[in-house]
Amino acid sequence: MTGDCPFSLWQRAGRPNYYVQFKNEKTGAYMRPICTRQANRAQALKVAWAWYTDGIPQKAGAVPVHNIGIVDMIRRADMTAADAENIIKELKKKGLVKSAIMAGTKADRELIDFLLEAWDYEKSPYVRERLRKDHGIHREYCHAFYQFIDKYWKPFFVGRLLGSVTRADIEAFIDSLDKITSGRKKKPLAALTKNRIIQAGTIALKWAYSKQWIDTDLSAGIVYFAGKPKERQILTPEMVKALFAIDWNNDKAKLCNMLACVTGLRAGEILALRGVDLGNDCLYIRHSINPYDSLKSTKNGETRTVQVPFPSIMTALIDLARSNPHGEGADGYVFYSDTVPGKPLDINVPLNSLRQGLRKIGLSEAESKKYTVHGFRHYFTAYMKGKIDDRLLKLQTGHKTDSMLGHYSNHAIDGQAAAVQAAQIQIFGGLLPASREGAA
Repeated sequence: MTGDCPFSLWQRAGRPNYYVQFKNEKTGAYMRPICTRQANRAQALKVAWAWYTDGIPQKAGAVPVHNIGIVDMIRRADMTAADAENIIKELKKKGLVKSAIMAGTKADRELIDFLLEAWDYEKSPYVRERLRKDHGIHREYCHAFYQFIDKYWKPFFVGRLLGSVTRADIEAFIDSLDKITSGRKKKPLAALTKNRIIQAGTIALKWAYSKQWIDTDLSAGIVYFAGKPKERQILTPEMVKALFAIDWNNDKAKLCNMLACVTGLRAGEILALRGVDLGNDCLYIRHSINPYDSLKSTKNGETRTVQVPFPSIMTALIDLARSNPHGEGADGYVFYSDTVPGKPLDINVPLNSLRQGLRKIGLSEAESKKYTVHGFRHYFTAYMKGKIDDRLLKLQTGHKTDSMLGHYSNHAIDGQAAAVQAAQIQIFGGLLPASREGAA
């Protein structure tokens, strides 16, 4: 057809049906041919005019010819990545596209590869940034989140690209956690565990959003699981007194547990003590330790002074530090490994000795397993609370539970050490063995 007709109608050699090619109104060029499925020219012409007027039938409905022209222009254009990005932005503004992945971008990679890398302490750009900005992050924390990604996120999102994940996908994943069980008794996951599993992914995804690797903050507005944390088991004063009155299978482990009881120190902080951290009646808590980080800063990244108003305990700590067989001097660990130089006592030693001691004073094996060295931290806090000002207690334990604590914790209070020590002697002095009680 010729003249001002907006399309061309013709037959291909050897084929009965007519094809129509519509003219692109913007460029004047003819678009790709479409078969009318009509062998009669008059019928084919009728179909062509109907399509021009009412739109070309597609699976999702009739599409106007001028819209087909847009697609045709995109198909013919020598486009750059910037051009494609602008087109996607416009489609998103019109609500026609929710997400799209540009080839070769940060979003064009496997989601699970990204998440596992985020919690790989040695390779993670997220970890490097936190360390560069002096925000503490430890290997133990990263290891736990890496395991959550590998165990829970990977089976659900395998094969998905980072840029393809939507908020609906995250919600579906969260819902799936309700169906997962663990342990021999196949118990549902605890609320705290499920929330940590969620955070393992959403923390990394939020960071990706901050870097403009993805278009949506998938962590915004997440509603976490509600539930009470498992209640910590703490001993009674009578049980503590009986426990420390008996002989233990390991004197080093007994001293470690006793120190945890009268100071509220974390197990990792006790095992990280070195000779240089011992004062006359106090300890200088500069480090902590765990199986993944070796010697590291404390949990909140600050040094604090912890009172120990029991001379016999301080003497026992000094004697233990001096007995270190590895020739490491004041920099050596107080609670040293007997077999490996430069290493502290394994955390399982004081834990297993504690439980053995509990069985010795009458607890069953099942009951003894409810208690840990860290439980003494809760014991200390529970019995010291109300005896001294809360801020003094936080200075002793290293807890930071409000935004202003950091501002005030750097300022000394007249008589604060004496107040703390008096409360410690009052509460814990009677629980220690006779030789230590007398010294106190």
